[in-house]
Amino acid sequence: MRIYTVGGAVRDELLGLPVKDHDHVVVGATPEEMVKQGYRPVGKDFPVFLHPQTQEEYALARTERKTAPGYKGFVFHTSPDVTLEDDLVRRDLTINAIARAEDGTLTDPFNGRRDIELRVFRHVSDAFAEDPVRILRVARFAARFADFVVAPETNALMRQMVERGEVDALVPERVWQEVARGLMEHKPSRMLQVLRDCGALARIVPELDALWGVPQPEAHHPEIDTGIHMEQVVDYAASQGHELPVRFAALMHDLGKGLTPPEKWPSHHGHEGEGAALVERVCKRLKAPSECRDLAVMTARDHGNVSRALALRPNTMVKLFERSDAFRKPARFSQMLMAAECDARGREGGGVSFRDQPYPQRAHLEKALAAARGVNAGEVAQACADHPARIPEMVHQARVAAVRAALGAGMDDDEV
Repeated sequence: MRIYTVGGAVRDELLGLPVKDHDHVVVGATPEEMVKQGYRPVGKDFPVFLHPQTQEEYALARTERKTAPGYKGFVFHTSPDVTLEDDLVRRDLTINAIARAEDGTLTDPFNGRRDIELRVFRHVSDAFAEDPVRILRVARFAARFADFVVAPETNALMRQMVERGEVDALVPERVWQEVARGLMEHKPSRMLQVLRDCGALARIVPELDALWGVPQPEAHHPEIDTGIHMEQVVDYAASQGHELPVRFAALMHDLGKGLTPPEKWPSHHGHEGEGAALVERVCKRLKAPSECRDLAVMTARDHGNVSRALALRPNTMVKLFERSDAFRKPARFSQMLMAAECDARGREGGGVSFRDQPYPQRAHLEKALAAARGVNAGEVAQACADHPARIPEMVHQARVAAVRAALGAGMDDDEV
């Protein structure tokens, strides 16, 4: 029985990065022998065991055979005669197919160390094409290791997989899991680029793929292309360390621009409302968590109003708060402001950058919301006890007055 550390732990160590998780493969053992030594079995499809002390995963060396479309269509085989090389050849990328023995010796049958030096994602074997999840994994790795590129032959294989419909067999939960993980990496735009290069993005989120090639007014968007703007927005969100809902909202905020007829380019009047409906559709298809869905819909619908915050009348601002349920969920409203700020700063091209431009809209709306939330709705309701039908309007007017007083806005309540 021989134990090897494999996969990401070895890769990250060779890259000089912190190692978070250790995966191990066990060669020459049976499930009964593992249990006898105190390991606890947890695998359903193939034998995986937890170490009795560290609780790290130890999997028996195995081979696999494709039996059906999709990423679940595999039969696994384990036995003491499965070699380390047999196990490594089924892995996705050469950089993940390196094993380290307990004495520190490396086994690298597919030249993963060379590809680490070259900064290349290269598939181990044609077995890569049997699992469409690997396309998503490569894209996610690109977001993490932004200086790596996909080998031409690997990109060609991924494109073939897309053309054969393998990506269409992916279940929504797995697509969401990988996309969400990619959004939380250092440079999410690389994930989008890899998915586009092989054609997978058009099959997974066609509403998003439609944005590349759609122009915007250069005065406000020096990058011009809406897809490039989207890349810059999600990268800015990542640079600020924002949570997943904010990053996803930043990614989805301009979907409506993909519906603008070309004869109306580069203008996109009304894209916010159309975009909110598209976001709903995407989230339903991907089964996105409600906190991500709700924030993304809000941001798509109202990021234009947020950008115009300094020109909004108090009445308009209170309507925005009410529409966004900001009185009950102020933290979510703040997240929308964060996503809108990413939209404002994610604009760079032709030597012009908005990244460091002032963004007073966020503080302006937060101050207004704090004032509106300071209104005691109970007291207003009690004062209108004889006319209960008027309570909602009187509460609204009290909040408008509070916002006007807080901002020193000497303006009427007509909407902008």
